[in-house]
Parts: sequence; structure tokens; C-alpha cells
Amino acid sequence: MITLKQVEALYWIAELGSFDAAALRLSTTQSAISKRIQELENRFNVEIFDRSRRSAVLTPKGEEILRTARQLLDMRDGLLVQLGAKDTMFRRLRLGVTELTALTWLPVLVDRLRKQFPQLEIVPEVGLGQKLYERLVENTIDLVIVPDVFNDPRFTLVPVGMVNNAWMYADGVLPSRRVFPLTEITQHTLIVQGKDSGMGIAYGQWFRAHGIETPRTVVCSNLVAQIGLTVSGLGVSFLPKDCLTHLIDHGALRTARTTPTPPKIQYVAIYVRTHHVDFLGEVARICQDCCDFSRLVLQV
Repeated sequence: MITLKQVEALYWIAELGSFDAAALRLSTTQSAISKRIQELENRFNVEIFDRSRRSAVLTPKGEEILRTARQLLDMRDGLLVQLGAKDTMFRRLRLGVTELTALTWLPVLVDRLRKQFPQLEIVPEVGLGQKLYERLVENTIDLVIVPDVFNDPRFTLVPVGMVNNAWMYADGVLPSRRVFPLTEITQHTLIVQGKDSGMGIAYGQWFRAHGIETPRTVVCSNLVAQIGLTVSGLGVSFLPKDCLTHLIDHGALRTARTTPTPPKIQYVAIYVRTHHVDFLGEVARICQDCCDFSRLVLQV
């Protein structure tokens, strides 16, 4: 007898390249995954994976079986959709977001996901864009919402929203209210996000594209701390303008106009599409509906 657990194990080992990665994907242990494959091989006296290789490489017979395994899983998923059980198909979502998303529209997204998928367990991770991307590559996270700075054809990218940044400073840090050449702004102390931040990567690319050096920088990869340092008058920073209007209105922060102006930053949902039923694609579309960088949750 063949079980769907065995078929899933075969599919995910082949898809992800290792027994360990398949175990993580299926929320089980490496030994359990190995047992499923051994049972399948022993029952039908076939060799599915080439044991002489260090990585999980299918034998020619394994390649044939994989094609049928994909068809079986597609049929299973299609049947569940026909039965109206789509909301029970996906029990766990490992979701990675940056601090800005967590501070703005994440609560709206979580509420929407819970309503649409009542059985879904959401496992969140808040981190810097580069680290979240690396977790996606390692398959230890399912979908990340980050700035669009990672060009990787292995993944599907869905635009979710734009962040409107502005140069900000406390009263007295810059000499007067006027339009500043970018070269003049960057001669002041800049409070910037580091190389592991998606926003930091985006602005580093922008500086280099304009031939701009930033000799005086304070690196701060925590957004709340970056805002605090800027309000304290310790430097000039590029910050998300729309969600900080309350600080601008109260005079805690001022905005500086520059030539050229800071670019808007596109945020994207990134994931691997693997299922017949594109669950992660649906999550990405929900992100598009919920995305709103204009209001901090602390203002609610």
C-alpha cells in the first residue's frame, strides 16, 4: 500500500534537495522522512534515491515515480478544492516580515488570514530583509515580505505596496529649510540601515548609482531606534514618511527636500510556487489587499 505521506516525502525531498529540508517542510523529523522512503522502496523493491551520492539525487526509476507523485498530489489538492476544504489544506504558514510591516499593517494581514483560513497556524518571524531572504533560500520560511532588492529567478515575486521615504532630521540639525543637493545632505552624519536591511541595500544601490559617498554614517538596523536617534538630533535619516506624519505635525521631525529626491521603495511578497493549489500566491494577493504603510499600530 502506498500512502500520501510517502508520496509527499518523495515529492519534497526531490523538490528541496535533501531529507532534512523535506522534514522541515512537512513538520516532522529526518528519520520519519527516511522511514517513509525506505518503506516505499522495500515494499516495491525499487531504489528511488541514489545512495552513492551525498545529496538526494533520484535514480532514473525515481524520476519516473516522481512524475506520477506530482500528479497524485495535484489530484489530491484539486479534490480538496472541489469538496470545499481549501481552508483546511494548509495548516501552517511560516511568514517573514520586516520591522516596518510589523509596525504598520501586519495586524490587518493576520486578521484577514485567520478569517480566510481558520485552521491556519501563523508562525511569524520579524527580521532584516537579507536574513529573511536567506531563510527563504534555506526553505526554513515559506513567504517573506521585503523590499524588492533580491533578484532570484527561483522565486515568485508579487508587488504588494510602495514605501514613500523622506530625508528627516530634528530641528537645528540642518541649517535652513530649502532644497539641498544630495551631496550636501550626505556630508552630515547619516543614520542608515545596514547591509542586511533590504532598505539599506536599496539606498546603498541608489547612492552608488549617483556616485555619492557617505563618509559619516551611524548604522542602525532597528527602525524604532533609528527614528529615536533622528528625533534626538544625532543625524539625518531616510525614513518612511507616511507613517511618521504625527511626528512631523508635532515638530519632532522635519523633512528635507533634496535633488534628486529619495526613491520610493517597492515591497514584494516572495515565495516558491509548488502546489497545484497556489496557497502562497493567495497569501501574496491578500498582502496586496492589506498593505498600508501609512499608519503605525502604535497610533491605533
